[in-house]
Amino acid sequence: MSESVLLSRRDLDFLLYKWLDVVALTARERFAEHGRETFDAVLDLAEQVATEHFYPHLRATDTHEPTFDGERVHLIPQVGAALEVLAKTGLTAAAFDTDLGGAQLPEVVAGACFAWFQAANISAFAYPFLSMGNANLLVQHGTPEQIDRYVRPELAGRFFGTMCLSEPQAGSSLSDITTRAEPRADGTYRLFGNKMWISGGEHELSENIVHLVLARIPGGPAGVKGISLFIVPKFLVNDDGSLGERNDVTLAGLNHKMGYRGTTNTLLNFGEGRHLPGGEPGAIGFLVGEAHKGLSYMFTMMNSARVHVGAGAMALGYTGYLKSLKYAKERPQGRPPAGKDPRAPQVPIIEHSDVRRMLLAQKSYVEGALALVLYAGRLLDEERTAPTPAERERAHLLLDTLTPIVKSWPSQWCLEANDLAIQVHGGYGYTREYDVELHFRDNRLNPIHEGTHGIQAMDLLGRKVAIHGGAGLAALGEVMRATVAAATAAGGELAARGGQLAATVDRIIEVTAVLHGAGDPDVTLANATVYLEAVGHAVVAWLWLEQALAAAGGQGAFYEGKRAATRYFYRFELPKTGPALDLLASLDRTTLDTDPAWL
Repeated sequence: MSESVLLSRRDLDFLLYKWLDVVALTARERFAEHGRETFDAVLDLAEQVATEHFYPHLRATDTHEPTFDGERVHLIPQVGAALEVLAKTGLTAAAFDTDLGGAQLPEVVAGACFAWFQAANISAFAYPFLSMGNANLLVQHGTPEQIDRYVRPELAGRFFGTMCLSEPQAGSSLSDITTRAEPRADGTYRLFGNKMWISGGEHELSENIVHLVLARIPGGPAGVKGISLFIVPKFLVNDDGSLGERNDVTLAGLNHKMGYRGTTNTLLNFGEGRHLPGGEPGAIGFLVGEAHKGLSYMFTMMNSARVHVGAGAMALGYTGYLKSLKYAKERPQGRPPAGKDPRAPQVPIIEHSDVRRMLLAQKSYVEGALALVLYAGRLLDEERTAPTPAERERAHLLLDTLTPIVKSWPSQWCLEANDLAIQVHGGYGYTREYDVELHFRDNRLNPIHEGTHGIQAMDLLGRKVAIHGGAGLAALGEVMRATVAAATAAGGELAARGGQLAATVDRIIEVTAVLHGAGDPDVTLANATVYLEAVGHAVVAWLWLEQALAAAGGQGAFYEGKRAATRYFYRFELPKTGPALDLLASLDRTTLDTDPAWL
């Protein structure tokens, strides 16, 4: 197989085996059946299936977006064919328990596998991706009967799943949802309402669609404390697993987005009476867990989805980088500044320093983001399988603190990488003859997906670094300082980078205290996005120092590339945190005091 333009297997191997030492996980009971051989085999399989069955119709998936004729949704046939191949591999169940048909792979390895599909054709992969999150929620909070009835078919690829949170009038403000769930004597509920922006909400790619729907039971508490969660299948499922009546869930229309155009994005009506299951209107729903605890259950899926959004943003940035790198090596244009003889042959554009700047920036963003999302996967494995309760709790605390960054940093900076990939291509970059414009459009959705950039910022500053007496920020500071200590001991350039990172960590902790000491939540959170971006840059700088330590002593272009990207990030990117933290420390009120009438 020729060198891939989707992801770098060399980089994946370095991060998984040399840096994160994922083989060490096989000493734990859950992963005891695995080893380097099985990890390599599933990574090979993922690359092959993504390359041969998902990537070839990337452009067609975008060009021929889903259509709705009033009765049925139509997609190009290649999407369904690719999903059938994926289902046969069993990869979507890779991290689930063996008694559910899974392989009990570590989450970090499964995430590396899925990155191949996200890079190849992210909108086609969205259907099984959403289903995995849906199934994971039901495994954690559903009954054994619900798991048998819905999860097993999802993991087998027969059913796909969604999550239905937003409503037209509510958007991200979930306390304002109005969909109601009326209880019935048989223990079921009848749902009435509308849900907007539901990815994968209607199609004919699977036998059934399992909607997880947030709704209110009449008489419940106001606000988010009165939200419950329901399973609402497109077709009711009989006790023997066969499909029953069509449920009262209908497609009101498709939303047409700038990217992810192969994923149906829908407005769904529940209970409009077009279908009459049991002879009456109302979508039949089945309560998950306890009443009024639905939002906490849904966050099981949302937090996982946020990590996967970050992973998808990384993958889109990564493939754009590799394609622009390939182009830069092959495209002759111009001559070096010191060689202006017009008779001399043109040089590949990679010979121009500004093109190398753009490629090096992309490399630092996408390889830093890959390290970030794989580290999050490793934390999830630690949270579930670490030997002691203290280690598991520490991993949970770190992952909880990092989740807003894992979602938002790649969504911002790998989008920037896509922008630079277009620039490297020059005029060809914004034409549809090359993929980079498509990757940019796809990736532009990710700063909005699963909670906008601003929501993640308020979550990080308003909650994650403040809860438990600041324990999350303290734990993050500890692991970063441990890396600083290792770099200091290594000496030389690594020690200098460690000193730079240590000063940034100290400043973040100091500024965080100032922000939370302001005495006014509006002032504290007025510039939360600046805080998110500064802390995110510090975290990725830490991960670059980790990579540089892992690469120490390594010879050849790959290792020199790691050192060059680390150097770039510390010279060009980490210094950006200084002015940002100074602004935050000043408790600046510019945005807070701007009258909306002035805008």
